[in-house]
Amino acid sequence: MDGELLFSIIGVLVLLVLSAFFSGTETALTAVSRARMHQLERRGLGRASRVNRLVANPGRLIGAVLLGNNLVNILASALATSVMIAMFGKVGVAYATALMTVLVVIFAEVLPKTYALNRADRTALATAPVIGPIVFFLGPLADLVQKIVSVVLRLFGIRMHGEEETDDASEELRGALALHTRDGAMIKSDRDMLDGILDLSDVDVSEIMVHRKNMFILDAAQPAHEIAAALLATPYSRVPLWQGDMDNIVGILHAKDLLRAISATQTDDRNQAGNDSAPALKNLWREPWFVPETTSLIEQLDAFRERREHFALVVDEYGALMGLVTLEDILEEIVGEISDEHDISRSSAVRREAGNSFLIDGVVTVRDLNRDFEWELPEDDAATIAGLVIRLARRIPDVGERFSHDGFTFEVVRRMRNQVTAVRIKPPRETTIQE
Repeated sequence: MDGELLFSIIGVLVLLVLSAFFSGTETALTAVSRARMHQLERRGLGRASRVNRLVANPGRLIGAVLLGNNLVNILASALATSVMIAMFGKVGVAYATALMTVLVVIFAEVLPKTYALNRADRTALATAPVIGPIVFFLGPLADLVQKIVSVVLRLFGIRMHGEEETDDASEELRGALALHTRDGAMIKSDRDMLDGILDLSDVDVSEIMVHRKNMFILDAAQPAHEIAAALLATPYSRVPLWQGDMDNIVGILHAKDLLRAISATQTDDRNQAGNDSAPALKNLWREPWFVPETTSLIEQLDAFRERREHFALVVDEYGALMGLVTLEDILEEIVGEISDEHDISRSSAVRREAGNSFLIDGVVTVRDLNRDFEWELPEDDAATIAGLVIRLARRIPDVGERFSHDGFTFEVVRRMRNQVTAVRIKPPRETTIQE
């Protein structure tokens, strides 16, 4: 074997190594975690900064890498063909085609891309200092290629990615959370909290509020000691007061304000209970705060923080009272149910029965069921499970009636007048209760 032939063989091997480098780098830089690279750059890692600069312009990056990869592959094939022709004559073309196909596919494509895909971040950090100068020199040619491609695609009515609407970032985050949870890298409770944060801008206060039917309100005309006794019998620290009409909320009374006033009155002059307490009570209650039912949870949370309030009344577009929302209600959308010694646990409202069915109180929200059991019941049609059943029936169903939706079976178990108070649900698959 003469020196020229040996030099050509060595050249083919070197070009195959370069092809493997380009292939692995392309895969690593397209699969790299941009969030992790951003965090590493914030910590001062210079190579992460190089990676971020490269992936910031994906069109130029991919164009330059593909140009380099195709150049070395074509040159390697040409050299291999010349070597085979020199060794075997014209039949060497067939040998060179078969040999280069095997070598390129296995060692220059599949092997480096498989490695880079499984170690994307590490490979990207290692190759960024080398591929950066290559992209710099081949970038103008890659830009020209991109323009030619764009013109050709426009002729067929196809727009480039950069001219299309970008995907919603929150949906990308939700998908990442779901994947990490499925793969076991994240526990469900952590995913639920992060999902809850993402939902704050999509959920209105009307979906989590305490409905007016379930609100605890008191008559402002009652004596102070009677109101104090009623407050002590409830788990609430704030209560709306009505006057004349139960829809006419005139103030919000804080239990501490009332108890301080009663204590001060008894200490100072030992006034008898019920002695003209109405004027003193009016001085204690605070101005009610009304918010529209279409206010998003993130907007309401910001308003709570700005006003330093924990309690707001929800009204519809006509100003009619719809319910109330508290800071705790919003926090529960993030961290889950918050219960103290006075609260009724949600687990008592959701009871598992034999045969993989659940007896659920009608006031339980669809969002809570979807979060606890990873169901996919429609949340846009109704806030509570009772509302969903009524929506499916298109009327107020009778006890014993059954309905089906997406594999779920709903049976009305209890009804009080026009309200569905209990529903039995059988999901399409085995469900475990999340503690």
